[in-house]
Amino acid sequence: MIEQLIRTPLTDLVGVRHPVVQTGMGWVSGPRLVTGTANAGGLGILASATMSLEELERAIVEVKGRTDQPFGVNLRADAGDAVDRCDLLVRHDVKVASFALAPKPDLIKRLKDHGIVVMPSVGAARHAEKVAAWGADAVMVQGGEGGGHTGPVPTTLLLPTVLDAVDIPVVAAGGFFDGRGLAAALSYGAAGVGMGTRFLLTQDSAVPQAVKDLYLSHDLNGTVVTAKVDGMPHRMLRTDLVAELEETGAVRRLAPTLRRTLEFKRTSGMSWAQLARDGRSMRKAQGRTLAQMTLAANTPVMLRAGLVDGDTSAGVLASGQVVGVIDDLPTCEELIDRVVTRAADELRRASAYVV
Repeated sequence: MIEQLIRTPLTDLVGVRHPVVQTGMGWVSGPRLVTGTANAGGLGILASATMSLEELERAIVEVKGRTDQPFGVNLRADAGDAVDRCDLLVRHDVKVASFALAPKPDLIKRLKDHGIVVMPSVGAARHAEKVAAWGADAVMVQGGEGGGHTGPVPTTLLLPTVLDAVDIPVVAAGGFFDGRGLAAALSYGAAGVGMGTRFLLTQDSAVPQAVKDLYLSHDLNGTVVTAKVDGMPHRMLRTDLVAELEETGAVRRLAPTLRRTLEFKRTSGMSWAQLARDGRSMRKAQGRTLAQMTLAANTPVMLRAGLVDGDTSAGVLASGQVVGVIDDLPTCEELIDRVVTRAADELRRASAYVV
């Protein structure tokens, strides 16, 4: 395990050795992966959107039992029990709260009052300005190359606009997988990088081996952005199931969607009233149409089928474009060590160009 080679505002803010963040991926970023990342000196983030409140608490306790290093939890700011989840972070002294959507000022204050670092994800400079004004400590910005829900603007264009807009640490995500990417992000002015697909494809990831092998078989054209899963643009692997969804009309998707909604209700333990409240909050926060809302339960159920159960015929597999350049399964320690070492070498090499 290497010592600290690169110090940035992110490493100072969070207390990790290396400016590398393992992003919160539903059904993927569990205690095992988060612990592997944290013990290797990076910032591991638990994905809580697919967990009940009780499951989240058990996961936090498990991570704290396996590492004494800082880690974070990714939260849905529009969840009906968001305050209860934030209270869990306070009670268990979690270091970082990350958000896929911007939390309101009162929630940010609630966390900051207890010394928790607040780091929302943003997709535009104006969003970064808003959360910075509300008191966020840092932001993560993901460009269109990233997996899961994503926008159309590439990281190389989105990142500098966000850096120009705020003076808090910015973590760059979308398209990063090695030390050259970290060096490039730091050269732009970012304080670190976030990686999802690269961490999914590690030995510490609990994703079934057969699914990892499927990821490794794809090339740079191996992903597609579709709105047919849950009504929002979503980057995932090109599979027969995704091709079928792309060709299927809304009427034919209705019955499977209802079935997945029932399954999501059963596995989440939520009542119909809670689902309705969450739906209203999601619709208000994300501006989804009623048609998009009817698809909302598709994502967690179909991701679980692929990423947990290993059933690629019934599940979808979120993925960034970097899947096409990844060809191995290192441990988190091996991955972070080589990313940081290569980045330090590249920064030293680049400094020789300055006259």
